[in-house]
Amino acid sequence: MKCVILDDEPFAHDVLKHYIAQTPGMTLVAQFRNAVEAFEYLESHQIDLLFLDIEMPLINGISFLKALKHRPSTIFTTAFKDYAFEGFELGVADYLLKPFSYERFIKAIDKLSPRSEPNSAFEDQLVIRVKDSYLTIKQRDIRLIEGNKDYIKIITTTETYLLYHTLKGILDKLNQKYFIQSHRSYLVNKLVIARIVRDSLVLNDQQFIPIGQAYKKQLMEKLGI
Repeated sequence: MKCVILDDEPFAHDVLKHYIAQTPGMTLVAQFRNAVEAFEYLESHQIDLLFLDIEMPLINGISFLKALKHRPSTIFTTAFKDYAFEGFELGVADYLLKPFSYERFIKAIDKLSPRSEPNSAFEDQLVIRVKDSYLTIKQRDIRLIEGNKDYIKIITTTETYLLYHTLKGILDKLNQKYFIQSHRSYLVNKLVIARIVRDSLVLNDQQFIPIGQAYKKQLMEKLGI
């Protein structure tokens, strides 16, 4: 799928470039911050998908899209909520409100080519923000996630990341086939659990993780015990 970005914000370009690069079957063929240059390109090249900002200098995205003779499939990417109806009228595929996650990005792409089954490559990816950049990690490589109030520590097979996030919030983004909550402060990858000793999980590196009484019954059921 050949994609083009038109957005006047450099950071928006960085996010979309990263998401596109992480998505199988998608290729970024051009990107523009200037609507005139983008218009000339789109009038002479055939593309599959346009990521289009709305509030831009000189011309807004809605007027830009209306002016195109041959409109590609389009996803609006905007910080403003007020244009959803116009997007619907123009038949855009989706309306992404900035800032948006990789998971939300994938839902928008899925509207272009519905799948009967979820794509396993998407299921295994977790996008996290580290300082001013986005990083994709494989969920199966995460050993343990530890929560402490508004911060979490993601421990992978090679790295450890400290993020401003809640444990509940990250749980909603995880593939449940991998992870199990053993305690209010711990999410554990089932692949690294070696055994259970009393009220603790013992990981394959001999680390002990507590099992909270509120989570014990569900944990045992998920482990088939």
